[in-house]
Amino acid sequence: MASTRLTATARDQALAALEGSQTASSELDVLVIGGGVTGAGIALDAATRGLSTAIVEAQDWASGTSSRSSKLVHGGLRYLQMLDFHLVHEALTERDLLLKNIAPHLVKPVPFLYPLEHRIWERAYVGAGIALYDTLAALAPGRRAMPLHRHLSRRQMKTKFPDLAHDAAIGAVQYWDASVDDARLVTTLVRTAASYGAHAASRTQVVGLTKSATGAVNGAVVVDLETGREITVRARHVINATGVWTEDTEALAGDEGGLRVLASKGIHIVVPRERIKGTVGLILQTEKSVLFVIPWSRYWIVGTTDTPWEQDLTHPVATSADIDYVLDHANAVLAHPLSRDDVVGTYAGLRPLLQPGTKEGTSSAKVSREHTVASPAPGLTVIAGGKLTTYRVMAKDAVDFAIGQRAAALPSITDQIPLLGAVGLTAARRQARAWAQRFGWTPPMVDHLLHRYGSSLRDLVELCEQDPSLARPLEHAPAYLRAEIHFGVSHEGALHLEDLLLHRTRLVYEVSDRGRAALPEIADVVAPLLGWDDATRQAEIDAYVARADAEDDAELQTDDATAEAARQRAADVAAMQPLRG
Repeated sequence: MASTRLTATARDQALAALEGSQTASSELDVLVIGGGVTGAGIALDAATRGLSTAIVEAQDWASGTSSRSSKLVHGGLRYLQMLDFHLVHEALTERDLLLKNIAPHLVKPVPFLYPLEHRIWERAYVGAGIALYDTLAALAPGRRAMPLHRHLSRRQMKTKFPDLAHDAAIGAVQYWDASVDDARLVTTLVRTAASYGAHAASRTQVVGLTKSATGAVNGAVVVDLETGREITVRARHVINATGVWTEDTEALAGDEGGLRVLASKGIHIVVPRERIKGTVGLILQTEKSVLFVIPWSRYWIVGTTDTPWEQDLTHPVATSADIDYVLDHANAVLAHPLSRDDVVGTYAGLRPLLQPGTKEGTSSAKVSREHTVASPAPGLTVIAGGKLTTYRVMAKDAVDFAIGQRAAALPSITDQIPLLGAVGLTAARRQARAWAQRFGWTPPMVDHLLHRYGSSLRDLVELCEQDPSLARPLEHAPAYLRAEIHFGVSHEGALHLEDLLLHRTRLVYEVSDRGRAALPEIADVVAPLLGWDDATRQAEIDAYVARADAEDDAELQTDDATAEAARQRAADVAAMQPLRG
């Protein structure tokens, strides 16, 4: 295995590998464009087939849709209404693979209540649907990953969720799905791909696709946004996995073919766990979308919306109207209504909605209900649609499609590849008691660490042994250790403060000040690791504060255009200055 550490140095080495791909003997087999969950899954799939692989991302890993989801790993209960049994079975199989084998430290079972308003027909109808859900899950290989559903009376429902308004339901069906920190899943996928030899470079933007004399795509021109250096990359297969940016990336090839993708905004609010009395999640139908009330770490995540987004794709934001919409629908079923003061954070993401058909000029396509793989030009593969739960299937389909007949001799094996932190998880759980005693960690802190790092917690313990100050919680964000900030840079590829507050931790919406108070201490941990001088350290703090101020202002606006204008007042951090000495 190659190194499991994503560092600034490892990124430089990846860029050097891209630059060295110019000859026929050194060109890459696969270049993946896009560092969300699909692109990261593709990089792991290709690398574990023995293909020389690189993945580039214009921003930080998981900075787009893949860090702004509902945090659910689920089978798609709503698809049963469409009688799409194959899709539900596929998603449930992937859910259970993640729970049992691939990422048991990251993915956790979560019980949900489906409240019922009608005693007889709805209980029978919904109960039959969820029973079928359980039956399809049972068809997955191996032992059952989840408990079976249960019918609950109103009294039982009240015990599970005391803050559900009494007149909102006459009972409920309890069923199980799972949750995940989506950004951590992506980062762990990238790190695992790198451990199998993939070259990974974040903040590296594709600005052009190159072609051979015959018109086949044979590589890309990328720009290192940290330095401005331009690099030409040669690759036998280029795979576009850029989500809502799919059409922008396709256009770089200069062809008319490809997939059509529209962006739809979904927002979530974050509420402290103690504000709503309940031990399970809720799922409710609204007139426009599904409303989830999801227990997540020390919080509830409540959402979502589904509205067209026609602004800049990089910085979707929640408006005041969006927040009020979610609050109004949540308050319709909560005994103790939420107010704006209860909301400690919000986030907005864009769903890449795949439009029917492909553009004229697309040579071929493989279509499922959820995702499509197509080839708008020889050498270029495009994948769009899908959802987080089925990222592994999407990755398999994309690589199969790209390499064509070679796939028979090099089949995907990612169903057998545990992600970093999964192997040795049980042993790490047993060892954690001694670590907790040594460093004074509380049981909730140990649970937090095991859930985020699994057996890789040993790497954090090693950091704390080398520098005991890292074992302390952050003064103004005590849910996280100083070691986690160090690890975010030394192992997980963070290059800027915003990478740490948005994606390695989730302080941007877990505390009401978006993490501003913790910035000086976080910067003190990071500065020596990335070689920042005092001026660079202060510039990083100022850049994050400007971003936080802009997002606060955006949340006060009533429409997307005005909110986006407010957000755009803060410049992107990589465009400000090179930040590594």
